[in-house]
Amino acid sequence: MAQIIDGKLTSAQIREEIKAEAATLTAKGTQPGLAVIIVGEDPASQIYVRNKEKACDEVGFYSEKYALPAETTEAELTALIEKLNADNKIHGILVQSPLPKHLDEKRIVAQILPCKDVDAFSEENVGKITLGTPRFLPCTPAGIMELLKRYNIETKGKHAVVVGRSNIVGKPMGLLLLGADCTVTTCHSRTVDLAKYTKDADILVAAVGKSKLIKGDMVKEGAVIIDVGMNRDENGKLSGDVDFEQCEPKASYITPVPGGVGPMTITMLLQNTLTSAKEAANK
Repeated sequence: MAQIIDGKLTSAQIREEIKAEAATLTAKGTQPGLAVIIVGEDPASQIYVRNKEKACDEVGFYSEKYALPAETTEAELTALIEKLNADNKIHGILVQSPLPKHLDEKRIVAQILPCKDVDAFSEENVGKITLGTPRFLPCTPAGIMELLKRYNIETKGKHAVVVGRSNIVGKPMGLLLLGADCTVTTCHSRTVDLAKYTKDADILVAAVGKSKLIKGDMVKEGAVIIDVGMNRDENGKLSGDVDFEQCEPKASYITPVPGGVGPMTITMLLQNTLTSAKEAANK
Protein backbone atom coordinates (compact mmCIF):
# COMPACT_ATOMS: atom_id res chain seq x y z
CA MET A 1 0.00 0.00 0.00
CA ALA A 2 1.33 3.42 -1.00
CA GLN A 3 2.21 6.25 1.34
CA ILE A 4 -0.08 9.19 0.58
CA ILE A 5 1.76 12.41 -0.27
CA ASP A 6 -0.26 15.00 1.65
CA GLY A 7 -0.06 18.27 -0.28
CA LYS A 8 -2.45 19.99 2.10
CA LEU A 9 -0.26 19.33 5.14
CA THR A 10 2.99 20.14 3.32
CA SER A 11 1.50 23.33 1.91
CA ALA A 12 0.41 24.44 5.41
CA GLN A 13 3.95 23.85 6.74
CA ILE A 14 5.55 25.87 3.92
CA ARG A 15 3.03 28.70 4.38
CA GLU A 16 4.02 28.95 8.05
CA GLU A 17 7.66 29.34 6.93
CA ILE A 18 6.65 31.98 4.35
CA LYS A 19 4.57 33.82 6.96
CA ALA A 20 7.55 34.02 9.34
CA GLU A 21 9.87 35.32 6.60
CA ALA A 22 7.24 37.82 5.39
CA ALA A 23 6.82 39.17 8.94
CA THR A 24 10.59 39.71 9.24
CA LEU A 25 10.71 41.44 5.85
CA THR A 26 7.66 43.61 6.65
CA ALA A 27 9.22 44.67 9.94
CA LYS A 28 12.23 45.92 7.93
CA GLY A 29 9.94 47.98 5.67
CA THR A 30 9.10 45.68 2.73
CA GLN A 31 5.75 43.88 2.84
CA PRO A 32 5.53 41.34 0.00
CA GLY A 33 2.82 42.46 -2.44
CA LEU A 34 0.92 40.52 -5.13
CA ALA A 35 -1.41 41.96 -7.78
CA VAL A 36 -3.85 39.61 -9.51
CA ILE A 37 -5.67 40.63 -12.69
CA ILE A 38 -8.74 38.74 -13.90
CA VAL A 39 -10.46 39.57 -17.19
CA GLY A 40 -14.01 38.31 -17.73
CA GLU A 41 -16.32 36.07 -15.74
CA ASP A 42 -14.77 32.58 -15.96
CA PRO A 43 -16.12 30.80 -12.81
CA ALA A 44 -13.03 28.60 -12.23
CA SER A 45 -10.75 31.64 -12.57
CA GLN A 46 -12.82 33.54 -10.02
CA ILE A 47 -12.38 30.69 -7.52
CA TYR A 48 -8.61 30.63 -8.12
CA VAL A 49 -8.36 34.39 -7.64
CA ARG A 50 -10.35 34.25 -4.38
CA ASN A 51 -8.04 31.48 -3.14
CA LYS A 52 -4.99 33.59 -4.00
CA GLU A 53 -6.39 36.59 -2.10
CA LYS A 54 -7.11 34.38 0.90
CA ALA A 55 -3.60 32.88 0.76
CA CYS A 56 -2.03 36.37 0.74
CA ASP A 57 -4.01 37.35 3.85
CA GLU A 58 -2.99 34.12 5.55
CA VAL A 59 0.76 34.78 5.20
CA GLY A 60 0.69 38.54 5.76
CA PHE A 61 1.15 39.72 2.17
CA TYR A 62 -0.31 42.90 0.70
CA SER A 63 -2.61 42.09 -2.23
CA GLU A 64 -4.54 43.90 -4.93
CA LYS A 65 -7.19 42.42 -7.22
CA TYR A 66 -8.28 43.91 -10.54
CA ALA A 67 -11.48 42.40 -11.98
CA LEU A 68 -11.81 43.73 -15.52
CA PRO A 69 -14.74 43.28 -17.91
CA ALA A 70 -14.43 40.71 -20.72
CA GLU A 71 -14.35 43.45 -23.36
CA THR A 72 -11.17 45.04 -21.90
CA THR A 73 -8.76 45.93 -24.73
CA GLU A 74 -5.12 44.89 -24.94
CA ALA A 75 -4.11 48.57 -24.62
CA GLU A 76 -6.11 48.94 -21.38
CA LEU A 77 -4.65 45.75 -19.91
CA THR A 78 -1.11 46.75 -20.92
CA ALA A 79 -1.59 50.19 -19.29
CA LEU A 80 -2.60 48.52 -16.01
CA ILE A 81 0.41 46.16 -16.13
CA GLU A 82 2.74 49.12 -16.76
CA LYS A 83 1.26 50.91 -13.74
CA LEU A 84 1.84 47.81 -11.56
CA ASN A 85 5.38 47.36 -12.96
CA ALA A 86 6.20 50.83 -11.60
CA ASP A 87 4.50 50.28 -8.22
CA ASN A 88 7.07 49.54 -5.50
CA LYS A 89 4.38 47.97 -3.25
CA ILE A 90 3.85 45.22 -5.84
CA HIS A 91 6.46 42.45 -6.14
CA GLY A 92 4.42 39.96 -8.15
CA ILE A 93 1.94 40.44 -11.01
CA LEU A 94 -0.30 37.61 -12.12
CA VAL A 95 -2.70 37.68 -15.06
CA GLN A 96 -5.21 34.88 -14.53
CA SER A 97 -5.64 32.44 -17.42
CA PRO A 98 -7.58 31.94 -19.59
CA LEU A 99 -7.95 35.39 -21.10
CA PRO A 100 -10.79 36.27 -23.49
CA LYS A 101 -9.96 35.21 -27.08
CA HIS A 102 -9.33 38.74 -28.39
CA LEU A 103 -6.37 39.16 -26.00
CA ASP A 104 -2.96 37.73 -26.91
CA GLU A 105 -1.78 35.96 -23.74
CA LYS A 106 1.85 35.71 -24.86
CA ARG A 107 2.03 39.44 -25.63
CA ILE A 108 0.32 40.31 -22.32
CA VAL A 109 2.74 38.18 -20.26
CA ALA A 110 5.66 39.84 -22.09
CA GLN A 111 4.55 43.21 -20.63
CA ILE A 112 5.18 42.03 -17.06
CA LEU A 113 8.65 42.86 -15.75
CA PRO A 114 10.56 39.54 -15.45
CA CYS A 115 11.36 40.36 -11.79
CA LYS A 116 7.58 40.55 -11.10
CA ASP A 117 6.59 37.58 -13.30
CA VAL A 118 5.89 35.26 -10.35
CA ASP A 119 4.20 32.68 -12.61
CA ALA A 120 7.57 32.32 -14.43
CA PHE A 121 5.89 32.44 -17.86
CA SER A 122 7.96 35.18 -19.54
CA GLU A 123 10.56 34.28 -22.16
CA GLU A 124 13.38 35.53 -19.93
CA ASN A 125 12.27 33.47 -16.94
CA VAL A 126 11.66 30.34 -19.05
CA GLY A 127 15.13 30.81 -20.55
CA LYS A 128 16.68 31.03 -17.09
CA ILE A 129 14.94 27.79 -16.06
CA THR A 130 16.27 26.09 -19.21
CA LEU A 131 19.81 27.24 -18.40
CA GLY A 132 19.50 25.99 -14.81
CA THR A 133 19.71 29.50 -13.31
CA PRO A 134 16.06 30.20 -12.41
CA ARG A 135 14.81 33.45 -10.89
CA PHE A 136 11.44 31.81 -10.12
CA LEU A 137 10.17 28.27 -10.70
CA PRO A 138 6.77 27.63 -12.35
CA CYS A 139 4.34 27.08 -9.49
CA THR A 140 2.94 23.58 -10.11
CA PRO A 141 6.25 21.90 -11.09
CA ALA A 142 7.98 23.70 -8.17
CA GLY A 143 5.30 22.37 -5.81
CA ILE A 144 5.89 18.83 -7.08
CA MET A 145 9.67 19.12 -6.57
CA GLU A 146 9.03 20.41 -3.04
CA LEU A 147 6.79 17.40 -2.28
CA LEU A 148 9.50 14.99 -3.53
CA LYS A 149 12.08 16.76 -1.38
CA ARG A 150 10.00 16.89 1.80
CA TYR A 151 9.03 13.23 1.49
CA ASN A 152 12.73 12.33 1.00
CA ILE A 153 12.02 10.72 -2.38
CA GLU A 154 15.28 10.00 -4.21
CA THR A 155 15.50 11.48 -7.71
CA LYS A 156 19.14 10.87 -8.60
CA GLY A 157 19.45 8.32 -11.41
CA LYS A 158 15.70 7.59 -11.41
CA HIS A 159 13.66 7.31 -14.59
CA ALA A 160 10.99 10.03 -14.53
CA VAL A 161 8.16 9.90 -17.07
CA VAL A 162 6.11 13.07 -17.57
CA VAL A 163 2.79 12.59 -19.38
CA GLY A 164 1.92 16.00 -20.82
CA ARG A 165 3.90 18.72 -22.60
CA SER A 166 2.15 21.98 -21.71
CA ASN A 167 4.21 25.12 -21.14
CA ILE A 168 2.71 25.44 -17.66
CA VAL A 169 3.41 21.93 -16.29
CA GLY A 170 4.77 19.29 -18.67
CA LYS A 171 7.77 21.05 -20.24
CA PRO A 172 9.07 22.80 -17.08
CA MET A 173 8.44 19.62 -15.05
CA GLY A 174 10.80 17.71 -17.33
CA LEU A 175 13.47 20.41 -16.92
CA LEU A 176 13.22 20.43 -13.11
CA LEU A 177 13.42 16.63 -12.93
CA LEU A 178 16.41 16.72 -15.29
CA GLY A 179 18.01 19.26 -12.94
CA ALA A 180 17.39 16.81 -10.06
CA ASP A 181 19.46 14.16 -11.91
CA CYS A 182 16.56 12.10 -13.28
CA THR A 183 16.58 10.51 -16.70
CA VAL A 184 13.46 12.08 -18.20
CA THR A 185 10.98 10.83 -20.82
CA THR A 186 8.18 13.15 -21.98
CA CYS A 187 4.99 11.56 -23.34
CA HIS A 188 1.98 13.29 -24.89
CA SER A 189 -1.18 12.80 -26.95
CA ARG A 190 0.80 11.58 -29.98
CA THR A 191 2.90 9.05 -28.05
CA VAL A 192 2.45 5.55 -29.46
CA ASP A 193 1.96 2.85 -26.77
CA LEU A 194 1.93 5.13 -23.72
CA ALA A 195 1.94 2.17 -21.31
CA LYS A 196 5.36 1.04 -22.61
CA TYR A 197 6.85 4.22 -21.13
CA THR A 198 4.74 4.62 -17.99
CA LYS A 199 5.48 1.00 -16.94
CA ASP A 200 9.17 1.89 -16.88
CA ALA A 201 8.77 4.98 -14.67
CA ASP A 202 10.28 5.19 -11.19
CA ILE A 203 8.59 8.60 -10.91
CA LEU A 204 5.45 9.15 -12.98
CA VAL A 205 3.94 12.63 -13.36
CA ALA A 206 0.51 12.68 -15.06
CA ALA A 207 -0.49 16.12 -16.34
CA VAL A 208 -2.83 15.82 -19.34
CA GLY A 209 -6.30 16.63 -17.99
CA LYS A 210 -7.86 13.28 -18.93
CA SER A 211 -9.77 11.54 -16.15
CA LYS A 212 -8.27 8.21 -14.96
CA LEU A 213 -6.03 7.88 -18.03
CA ILE A 214 -3.34 6.03 -16.07
CA LYS A 215 -4.59 2.56 -15.09
CA GLY A 216 -3.08 0.04 -12.67
CA ASP A 217 -1.57 -2.10 -15.43
CA MET A 218 0.31 0.97 -16.75
CA VAL A 219 2.51 1.47 -13.68
CA LYS A 220 5.26 -0.60 -12.17
CA GLU A 221 5.44 -1.92 -8.63
CA GLY A 222 6.94 0.67 -6.25
CA ALA A 223 6.55 3.68 -8.58
CA VAL A 224 6.14 7.21 -7.19
CA ILE A 225 2.95 8.58 -8.80
CA ILE A 226 2.25 12.32 -8.99
CA ASP A 227 -1.21 13.23 -10.28
CA VAL A 228 -1.61 16.80 -11.54
CA GLY A 229 -5.04 16.25 -13.14
CA MET A 230 -8.23 17.94 -11.91
CA ASN A 231 -11.13 16.45 -13.84
CA ARG A 232 -14.69 15.26 -13.39
CA ASP A 233 -15.28 11.54 -13.92
CA GLU A 234 -18.38 9.94 -15.50
CA ASN A 235 -20.28 10.43 -12.20
CA GLY A 236 -19.30 14.11 -11.91
CA LYS A 237 -16.87 13.31 -9.08
CA LEU A 238 -13.51 15.09 -8.89
CA SER A 239 -10.79 12.84 -10.23
CA GLY A 240 -7.19 13.01 -11.39
CA ASP A 241 -5.40 11.73 -14.48
CA VAL A 242 -4.56 8.59 -12.48
CA ASP A 243 -7.04 5.85 -11.58
CA PHE A 244 -6.25 6.08 -7.86
CA GLU A 245 -8.00 2.85 -6.80
CA GLN A 246 -6.11 0.79 -9.35
CA CYS A 247 -2.70 2.46 -9.00
CA GLU A 248 -2.46 3.07 -5.25
CA PRO A 249 -1.86 -0.63 -4.30
CA LYS A 250 1.16 -0.78 -6.64
CA ALA A 251 2.74 2.61 -5.84
CA SER A 252 5.28 3.39 -3.11
CA TYR A 253 4.04 7.00 -2.92
CA ILE A 254 1.01 8.64 -4.54
CA THR A 255 -0.70 12.04 -4.49
CA PRO A 256 -4.49 12.08 -4.01
CA VAL A 257 -6.94 14.31 -5.92
CA PRO A 258 -7.92 16.59 -4.31
CA GLY A 259 -5.34 17.35 -1.60
CA GLY A 260 -2.15 16.40 -3.43
CA VAL A 261 -0.48 18.73 -5.93
CA GLY A 262 -3.30 21.34 -5.95
CA PRO A 263 -2.62 23.05 -2.60
CA MET A 264 1.08 23.39 -3.48
CA THR A 265 0.53 25.56 -6.57
CA ILE A 266 -0.67 28.71 -4.78
CA THR A 267 1.88 28.12 -2.01
CA MET A 268 4.74 28.25 -4.55
CA LEU A 269 3.21 31.42 -6.02
CA LEU A 270 3.54 32.92 -2.52
CA GLN A 271 7.13 31.63 -2.36
CA ASN A 272 7.96 33.34 -5.67
CA THR A 273 6.39 36.62 -4.49
CA LEU A 274 8.43 36.44 -1.29
CA THR A 275 11.62 35.83 -3.33
CA SER A 276 10.81 38.89 -5.47
CA ALA A 277 10.15 41.05 -2.37
CA LYS A 278 13.47 39.93 -0.81
CA GLU A 279 15.30 40.89 -4.02
CA ALA A 280 13.57 44.29 -4.06
CA ALA A 281 14.50 44.88 -0.38
CA ASN A 282 18.17 44.19 -1.14
CA LYS A 283 18.37 46.67 -4.04
